[in-house]
Amino acid sequence: MVTVTAIGRAWAACDIGSGPAANGLTLLLLAPLLWIAAAASWVVLHRTLGRRHRGTALAGWLVLALGCAWFLVTWLGMPDSYPAPSCPDGVPPWWPGFLPA
Repeated sequence: MVTVTAIGRAWAACDIGSGPAANGLTLLLLAPLLWIAAAASWVVLHRTLGRRHRGTALAGWLVLALGCAWFLVTWLGMPDSYPAPSCPDGVPPWWPGFLPA
């Protein structure tokens, strides 16, 4: 999942956590919850729009998935209160400047 990978990369770049094994276990437990949320949003959009407007349902789900991924990566992956010299303001150096964090 892209969201879990981005959160893991942000944690690794900012030296968050007690090590790769602890962070990996946390992300492993987080992945099913994110998958269930994505699946539930798809079911809701399919039942409301998908039977008559498949293209609209697909576009809506894509916007929702990208928005949720951005929100989760910036909320969980970039804690601004964690002091790290490699991540000024809690934002990893690889994060694109045009996306707000």
